[in-house]
Amino acid sequence: MAVPKRKVTPHRKGKRAATKYIRYVPVVSQCSKCERIFQQHSLPRNRQIFTMGQCWTTPDESSVAMIEQFGKFVKVAQPGFNCVWCCLGQRVAGKLSLRIQQLDVRCETKSKDNVFLDIVVSVQYLVQKESLFDAFYKLTDSRAQITSYVYDEIRAQVPKMDLDDVFTAKEEIALAVKTELAKSMAGFGYAVIQTLITDIEPAAKVKAAMNEINAAQRMRLAAYQQSEADKIRIVKAAEADAEAKYLAGQGIARQRQAIIAGLRESVTSFQDGVNDVSSRDVMELLLITQYFDTLKEAASNGRTNTIFLDHSPAAVANTAASLREAFISANAADAGAAPRASEMRR
Repeated sequence: MAVPKRKVTPHRKGKRAATKYIRYVPVVSQCSKCERIFQQHSLPRNRQIFTMGQCWTTPDESSVAMIEQFGKFVKVAQPGFNCVWCCLGQRVAGKLSLRIQQLDVRCETKSKDNVFLDIVVSVQYLVQKESLFDAFYKLTDSRAQITSYVYDEIRAQVPKMDLDDVFTAKEEIALAVKTELAKSMAGFGYAVIQTLITDIEPAAKVKAAMNEINAAQRMRLAAYQQSEADKIRIVKAAEADAEAKYLAGQGIARQRQAIIAGLRESVTSFQDGVNDVSSRDVMELLLITQYFDTLKEAASNGRTNTIFLDHSPAAVANTAASLREAFISANAADAGAAPRASEMRR
């Protein structure tokens, strides 16, 4: 079948429209002399005027660029716009930052008591403006140089101290590191602002052992304080008990004195009121009365335990005889003590 003259197949139509959806991705390059970024297959905008034959560099604030001509240092490009004559062999050799920089160095060392620990030293330094040439050309890697000096000084100071002394003398260690660094790096155009020891980290087992020792010391102190408190409590309780017993004894003595005085008055009153009654009969009557009062008191108290007593008349008579003999012996002792006291006074 013949194809119409103006007929376009979908395949051919798609091939013609394929280029509409292809996006151009530019390829960029960097100038080897002025370090400017430009699109490949075209000159940088600052080099399009070929008759001038120059590039430029723009260091940021607080930074400088080192300009060389045919490999020899020419000048220092200050912050801002600076021309670089590429046609005359000039190029940007590198840049230096004038800001204060910080380098954290982790050093593993050993203490005097053979404990390994990691010490983190933070070194704050900057490039001296009057020594930019020395800072850029005398050192290949300033950070590696500072790290080496820190390692050397830390491993010279810490092995002289015990682990506990390392924690208390970290200011002295930091000062020694700063002094050594400042003296060594001054010849390379660097000034050391401050050196700080930010972390002292022994091994995990050593830290656990130190914590256990501290806990044991605190437990021992707590036990000592607890024993002292118990001792004071026991002593005070004994003193209170002794004082209570002393006061109870005084109360009992006074009670007995009052009982004896009351009995004496009762006997005297009974003899005066009743004739033909001796003191012995009155005493027995009073003792029997006290005996029955005691039994009554014991029976009325519900918390009293069982008491077994001989309640026969003979037992009462025996109790009365015993008490009477006790009183007679006491009176005899008092009567004998009076002459002896008079003889001693003589």
